[in-house]
Amino acid sequence: MIATLGRFSIWLALAIAVYGAVVSILGARRGRPALIESGQGAVVSLFGLSSFAVLLMEAGLVGHDFSLEYVARNASLETPLFYTIIALWGALEGSILLWVWLLALMTLLTVLIERKRQRELIPYATTILLCISAFFLFLVAFPASPFTTILPVPPDGRGPNPLLQNHPLMAVHPPGLYAGYVGWSIPYAFGMAALLTGRLGETWIRSVRRWSIASWGFLTVGIIVGGRWSYEVLGWGGYWAWDPVENASLLPWLTGTAFLHTIMIQERRKMLKFWNVALVIITFALTVFGTFLTRSGILSSVHAFSDSAVGPLFLGFIGLILFTSFSLLVYRSDKLQAEGDLDSLVSRESAFLVNNLLLLGFAFAVLLGTLFPLLSEAVRGVKVSVGEPFFNTVNVPIGLGLIFLMAIGPLIAWRHASLESLRKTFAGPLLLAILGTGICGFLGVRGLYPLLAFGLSLFTAITVFQEFARGAMTRRRNTGEGYLTALSKLTTRSRRRYGGLIVHLGVALVVIGITASSVFKLEQEVTLKQGESLQLGRYQVRFDELSAWQEPHRFVVQGNFTIFNSNHKVAEMRPAKRFYPTEQQPIGTVDVRSTAREDLYLVLSSFAQDGTSATVKALVRPLVMWIWVGGWVMVVGSLIAIWPDRRRAVAADSVEEYMAWQPGRS
Repeated sequence: MIATLGRFSIWLALAIAVYGAVVSILGARRGRPALIESGQGAVVSLFGLSSFAVLLMEAGLVGHDFSLEYVARNASLETPLFYTIIALWGALEGSILLWVWLLALMTLLTVLIERKRQRELIPYATTILLCISAFFLFLVAFPASPFTTILPVPPDGRGPNPLLQNHPLMAVHPPGLYAGYVGWSIPYAFGMAALLTGRLGETWIRSVRRWSIASWGFLTVGIIVGGRWSYEVLGWGGYWAWDPVENASLLPWLTGTAFLHTIMIQERRKMLKFWNVALVIITFALTVFGTFLTRSGILSSVHAFSDSAVGPLFLGFIGLILFTSFSLLVYRSDKLQAEGDLDSLVSRESAFLVNNLLLLGFAFAVLLGTLFPLLSEAVRGVKVSVGEPFFNTVNVPIGLGLIFLMAIGPLIAWRHASLESLRKTFAGPLLLAILGTGICGFLGVRGLYPLLAFGLSLFTAITVFQEFARGAMTRRRNTGEGYLTALSKLTTRSRRRYGGLIVHLGVALVVIGITASSVFKLEQEVTLKQGESLQLGRYQVRFDELSAWQEPHRFVVQGNFTIFNSNHKVAEMRPAKRFYPTEQQPIGTVDVRSTAREDLYLVLSSFAQDGTSATVKALVRPLVMWIWVGGWVMVVGSLIAIWPDRRRAVAADSVEEYMAWQPGRS
């Protein structure tokens, strides 16, 4: 029954998506409000049907309906309920179904929020979004159906990949990335709507700004949480490995960041109109490309799904997007001429332009490094791996340039900045940053790049604090408000500006954490007998004993260690190995003692069968916590930037009002 209802809901949703796309554009072209209304009704139906399909899939997982092939491959009777539920996005078919649902949800929200603000553009944007939905619905209707049945029905399933059921962050990481990917469909849809209608002023830019920041924020959550998951699950002591799938999520984040900066130039100076539409197209295409890398099986990765038939379809879809979008962009190029000029190289728009070039250069280097093994295999028949040294060599200098621009870009004047204004704004932060860099050198930081990374990050953080302090003091002087009140009102009255500054502060914290944890890391791997200790930095790690027990879905062997700091006990740590019946190799579970100063990270590498000894890998990684803190500061900044302003709120944001609304009558 679940399979039949699931397939029927997907097929019906596909038919409705195609219908809605056709009637929406027909209604717009022929001036028929009834057709536009029917297209928007299709959006509601699509959301309802995709929600029903997701609920059916969850019912199959939780109810252990092993007649569904997807359930048999990704659930088992012993799998805990939490990991059974999130197995929805643990494999190819379910993850695309989740994608369909998220896109249906965001399409509905887009129509609800933008239907009055963008009367001319919304029918075209709806058509684009429904066409994208139709592609993904086609995938789950035919080559990647999660409702495919099998016979004979197995008595039990294989269960999800152990790596995916070893940490609760898997409940957040994939949905965050998917929401970020799917979210970029909306700016793309409005960009295409602007091209189709020829309404290429600033209206579409203003409409997509919040959607873009929200999508960027979701991608940031997905990337940060993914880094934390890698750090705590993979057992290698790192948070980023330039893995192809990690790179795939970084690419649209970089181009999306570039877009968020240049739309300010278009709004303020009416420049870069062509460039902004091109960036939206590239960013959306990269989200689909990232999905292709993950699901085609073309590249090996711990995150990637197995080989499937969807790869060629994704490639065809990406080709169609690029060909039609850029053809339309070239066709409308006469309407995308800049109305302003670059007055001076010392200006905010110049800083943002250089920032764009560096971000695109960063993205190109990542893309090249990711695809080079495939290109090498296709041309020479030899698969060449591109590792961390290539990415670091190329991207670290670019990254340092970006941090510098991040510090000066938001504070430098538009059009032309005088030397006097530059001195007043940056002299103090520059002196403090130089002092801080000197202290870092005194504490043992060596090498040009680490010193520059610390110095530029300090420079950025100080400029942000200075900007908040100056604004709050000015407001306090003018209004008599308390300092905290002035600071709060300053932020809420200019959310976009101060939210962006908070994002920059978060980036600075992330860079400080990455640099410190890379430069000052300590590592040691030794075999210890019971009662023996290893010394690592200021820690003594004593091996006490092994313990083992059987859980319903796995067998666990745990190492028990006591941690001392200067002969004072500070913690007990429990790294383990987990043995799953379906896996030949055990899955390691690290234990991390995390403080603001540093992380102590233990991995149980191996152990004697009689429990008398264990090989443990211990790492000390300073300031790792600040990577996660910085990531969440970035998310908070983006939330502040997009938080609705009540004074500008549009009243018709409820579903009920939408259902009562008659297009063309109000």
